[in-house]
Amino acid sequence: MNELLVFLCDGAPVRGEIVSISTAWQAVLERRNDPPVVRRLLGDFVGAATLLSASLKFDGTLIIQAQSKGPIQLLVVECKSDLSMRATVKLSVDADTISPNATLGELLDADNTGRLVITLDPADRQPGQPPYQGIVALQEHRGTVIKPVTSAAEAIALYMQNSEQLDTRIWLASNETHVGGLLLQRLPNSGGHVHLDPQVAAEGWARIQTLGETITDDELLSLPPEVILRRLFLEESAENGVRSFPSRAIRFSCRCSRIKVAYVLRMLGEAEVESILAEQGAVETECDFCTKIYRFDAVDCRQVFKTDLLEDATRPPSSGH
Repeated sequence: MNELLVFLCDGAPVRGEIVSISTAWQAVLERRNDPPVVRRLLGDFVGAATLLSASLKFDGTLIIQAQSKGPIQLLVVECKSDLSMRATVKLSVDADTISPNATLGELLDADNTGRLVITLDPADRQPGQPPYQGIVALQEHRGTVIKPVTSAAEAIALYMQNSEQLDTRIWLASNETHVGGLLLQRLPNSGGHVHLDPQVAAEGWARIQTLGETITDDELLSLPPEVILRRLFLEESAENGVRSFPSRAIRFSCRCSRIKVAYVLRMLGEAEVESILAEQGAVETECDFCTKIYRFDAVDCRQVFKTDLLEDATRPPSSGH
């Protein structure tokens, strides 16, 4: 299962999504060796990014990025509007020092410095035009009380409330083989194309949330989205109608390339690259997302700085990538 299902409730102002990811998630994990607690958190954010990407109204990429001074130094999930995704995480400590029961706060919010950044980057963004970014602290301030965020689902809901001003509920689950998620979002007071009285709309949103709260992690991780939809909203379907749309496929895809590495070398500058060559004999880098290794020998590196077309400087090497 690598699919996402979108649905609308005719009797309530609610749009929903259900996601189930298996082989695409395993493609992420087979390139990593993180502790289980870190994998679960990364999986939850993979599910969240996929759910949020399904509502993009442009061709582009949604990026979830968390940075902290905790054991997880950096976590990044990228999902394009076509639901191709990749993910990575960097640790600041040895993996075996991380508690198997560590919380999100302990992993990502040491000293209350953690931040969640969600970037929306259109493919046709003009040079010099910044992408849209929403930044959320991993603490919720309620008057004088600071409440730490305890899960990826809570962090995403807080972002949606603060940045998008949309009432959103999200449930996420992940293990070694699967990622699952359910998202419910309140729309303006109309179900489908039918206008709803404000009181009816409020009651409908509350009713759908109550049904959503019955979902279990086991169901999210083991059942196809169509079955989850039918089980959750069987009575709703009979009374008011829940309409689903054709499911969409999800896949793992990394966008690294020799040309992108060549651009990085140009940014480093010729003097810096020459110093690396003098010390190591070649410049070698590994993609954080897919672990593919790119090697530039002295001829490759000098060609990078002597040609205007980087395509000419990225000839296939005799070995490696």
